[in-house]
Amino acid sequence: MAGALKGRGPVHHPLAIGATFAVYLVAMLAIGAGFYRTNGDLSDYLLGGRRLNRWVTALSAGASDMSGWLLLGLPGYAYTAGLQAGWIALGLLTGTYLNWRVVAGRLRRYTELAGDAITLSDFLERRFADDTRLLRGVSALFILVFYLLYTASGLVAGGKLFAAVFGLPYYVAVLAGAAVIVGYTFLGGFLAVCWTDLVQGLLMAAALVVVPIAALHAAGGWAATGHAMAAVDPALLDPLRDVHGRPLTAIAVVSLLAWGLGYFGQPHILVRFMAIRSHRELPGARRIAMGWVSVSLTGALLVGFAGIAYLHPALTGPDTEKVFIRLVGALFHPVPAGILLAAILAAIMSTADSQLLVASSALAEDFYKGRLRRAAGARELLWVARGAVLLIAGGALWLARDPDSRVLELVAYAWAGFGAAFGPALLLSLFWPRMTARGALAGMLTGGVTVIVWHHLSGGIFDLYGIVPGFVLSALAVVGASLLDRPPDAGVRALFERVRAGG
Repeated sequence: MAGALKGRGPVHHPLAIGATFAVYLVAMLAIGAGFYRTNGDLSDYLLGGRRLNRWVTALSAGASDMSGWLLLGLPGYAYTAGLQAGWIALGLLTGTYLNWRVVAGRLRRYTELAGDAITLSDFLERRFADDTRLLRGVSALFILVFYLLYTASGLVAGGKLFAAVFGLPYYVAVLAGAAVIVGYTFLGGFLAVCWTDLVQGLLMAAALVVVPIAALHAAGGWAATGHAMAAVDPALLDPLRDVHGRPLTAIAVVSLLAWGLGYFGQPHILVRFMAIRSHRELPGARRIAMGWVSVSLTGALLVGFAGIAYLHPALTGPDTEKVFIRLVGALFHPVPAGILLAAILAAIMSTADSQLLVASSALAEDFYKGRLRRAAGARELLWVARGAVLLIAGGALWLARDPDSRVLELVAYAWAGFGAAFGPALLLSLFWPRMTARGALAGMLTGGVTVIVWHHLSGGIFDLYGIVPGFVLSALAVVGASLLDRPPDAGVRALFERVRAGG
């Protein structure tokens, strides 16, 4: 730890970092304004006309997936738990690969053949020819509930960043970050979100290469970092022991790995698969995405480990999620520091914008058009979607009002909710021809409600991450309710066979 007291680098000048942030934010707003006139209808605004290339699809999916927790929550967890944090990274890496390999191609083809569905709720309704509209309504409701939590986690992360760098009051900092995210999402829609995600994904990956390399070098290399971690607590170097030195239980290991299950039910990631211009581009996009995710997760873990060795005095409580910010402040001069700290802003924005857009689609497509005005015109729906962005952002701001909120905890709750509510229903809808609309509805309700109830229980088996019981019970509900229901009609089966025949 002695090295932490030496060579901390210059004290930052908020104006210099602020100028860097300003340039970055103006660039993001310019992208949003540039795509303003490309949105002629709701399909353009929510899905970009299905014309993304492999690079934009891959990096947009990765950047929208990881969010501010990649540079705040995960490094903070690695700083607190040491090598134990590697289990989360392993689960996420595995889940990412399986999502691209198993789900992406068939979902892309199915949504196009199923009446050109542009939202997950729209797809489920068309997939099962559900004329009751219950599937659309229930799925849209879960999307709104869990995205309010998820978007709030991004605003909390933004507030922590601006408060730490500029000394702003927390809620003023949250409002500043939200204003830009809402601005370019409101203007440019899906294409603006995806192209800003491309830029932001590259910036995030670069920061997660540069910062851990600089920090490990400053701490004396990997060997010295390992010695420092052992000096703090030998359990930090043992992936099978917790921070108290006790062996990890099966519940703990399964809970950490189970983060990978969440990928099959995240609408903001799945919509990227739906929007690529051809399913033939998906293998190339998968390779790009896996490279990006591997580099980013490894870098985030190394940031936490290097922080243990370099930062003194030690961070405690909610401040552990500021380890990336503190390392940048200690090691870099103001201009490069501003660029590196903008990577946190990029991570926050790249996910929050996607969440706002998907949640707005639930209000515009699934509630407004689906329930209130089925004859609504294209321009009317476009402006309803833009208004929904503002409404949902307001709700997320209200949820983000607590400065002591932990980013990782908010993300974990929302991630489990989506994974359990939509994951089994989506997987089985793509691969099991006997599944019915009632099975999908039973699975979504069982998974979503299980996560909500499980979240408020603790002790014993209830320490298991809620996505595990939610996913398992949801899958059982889908199968059970489908088998008790009458088989799908000929039209539904014929569509399934067309998709299966095409890959």
